[in-house]
Amino acid sequence: MRASGNEHLSKTEWRNRVLQARAAVTPAEHAEEAAALASVAASVAAATVCAYVPFETEPGSVALLNALVSAGSRVLLPVIPDIVGPLEWAEYTGEATLVPGRLRGIREPSGPRLGIGTVSSADVVLVPALAVDRRGVRLGRGAGHYDRSLVVGGAELLAVVRAPELVDRLPGEAHDVPMNGALTPDGVVRFPAPAVM
Repeated sequence: MRASGNEHLSKTEWRNRVLQARAAVTPAEHAEEAAALASVAASVAAATVCAYVPFETEPGSVALLNALVSAGSRVLLPVIPDIVGPLEWAEYTGEATLVPGRLRGIREPSGPRLGIGTVSSADVVLVPALAVDRRGVRLGRGAGHYDRSLVVGGAELLAVVRAPELVDRLPGEAHDVPMNGALTPDGVVRFPAPAVM
């Protein structure tokens, strides 16, 4: 995905390419990358970290959440609302307390919802992404939940991606919330300045 010639792809074309590449990752490769992400997670642990439970081919595993908790972080996970809008949040208290969410089997905490404004108390937000570029432009799945949720607060925003999904340039739009860096199995990459659309 880093090869030249991708700079003119649309968001839809990028999504298709990334999802195809992720589908080709073997279970062993996925497990190896997930273990590496969990190891790297301790380096971004903070008092409060908003994260998420990976599903389908997304990089990572619950081990990343457990690594953050072991490092002393309070971990908050998203709860997808019934209508498209900002995410709700609830505290992660262990894998046994995760229940199926309303969308595609995404697991969510079973505890009390803490409200959409809770994200503003986070020190770090780990954001699911299909890809992110070195300007901080993040490619999501297109629903806009995170762009609506991350417009408040001063947390460090880190896109969680596989190493090949950190690319030179993605198409961006004015409503895209720029990332401060990327969390990859190879480590944390911080970007010099937010992108200007």
